[in-house]
Amino acid sequence: MSINMKAAACVAAVVIGGAAGLPAQAQSARDYISIVGSSTVYPFATVVAENFGRSTRFKTPKIESTGSGGGLKLFCSGVGVGNPDITNSSRRIKQSEVDLCAANGVADIVEVKIGYDGIVLANSVSSAVYRLTRAQIFLALAREVPDPDGSERLVPNPYQKWSDIDPTLPADVIEVLGPPPTSGTRDAFVELAMEGGCKTFGWIGAIKGQDKNRFKSICHTIREDGRFIEAGENDNLIVQKLRANPQALGIFGFSFLDQNEDTVQGSFVDGQAPTFDAIAAGAYPVSRPLYFYVKKAHVEAIPGVREYLAEFTSDKAMGEDGYLADKGLIPLPNDERLAVIRAVTGLEPMTLTRN
Repeated sequence: MSINMKAAACVAAVVIGGAAGLPAQAQSARDYISIVGSSTVYPFATVVAENFGRSTRFKTPKIESTGSGGGLKLFCSGVGVGNPDITNSSRRIKQSEVDLCAANGVADIVEVKIGYDGIVLANSVSSAVYRLTRAQIFLALAREVPDPDGSERLVPNPYQKWSDIDPTLPADVIEVLGPPPTSGTRDAFVELAMEGGCKTFGWIGAIKGQDKNRFKSICHTIREDGRFIEAGENDNLIVQKLRANPQALGIFGFSFLDQNEDTVQGSFVDGQAPTFDAIAAGAYPVSRPLYFYVKKAHVEAIPGVREYLAEFTSDKAMGEDGYLADKGLIPLPNDERLAVIRAVTGLEPMTLTRN
């Protein structure tokens, strides 16, 4: 169901006030929007930027894929034309990053949730489809795992083949290509997939109530013995490597699976295939929201920022039948998108509650 026209028109006609914090002489020093951040959000932002450049009088925004963490670091480095206007992120901004922004004069940040995405473990279509549980994913990739003898102690990960974990799995060497620590996809994967599997071991789950840092160290730390390979921020490169190596699996966002389904296939996780409908319904267990963040101080100073926001949050882009859904973005439910439109219309600065 499309969003009501009144709300959509409200975004298109948004009047955004104030470029407080940006020097007046800087307001005409750059005539294009500068965007950095998540490799997962990159293809969605790129198609919006291309449509924006074709349909308005403004230049096409320049977008750099730096990873979520790298983009937020650049975004929070200061106010002014030497700093990005917008950063894309495949996870929510952290309190430490909000604090960094504040320390560097980036006081008002507008959060825009754009939709949902699934994180997939994929392999070549020339190989068998993997059917994994989150517990098996944890056992394959964690630095330390429960002793295979069944005792309640941790040992350095001994598993070299998938069949070492479960004889019903392929007898292939564990080789998983994934993103680096600066990636929001990596953050979300360790939280949703690895921690989700880690907690299935009751005695490890009990540690969380006693020592949260210890629990996180156990559940989130990926092995470094060559079974997991950091493949950079370029998800397309991981797809290419899977084509060349049918035994390997790769970690990336659903949109890259959706756009390359002729060559790669997604693994089942806890019995659920990573499909558009399963992610939209919340049935696929490894899914997360996607965001971008805007400096309120740059909205009036940099030409086209408010119009770019209107394009991105429009029904034709972000709606249920919008062009971003055609690219693999899982649209927000109608009530959530209405809330996003209200926040963008009023340029409401975000709030983040400390844990």
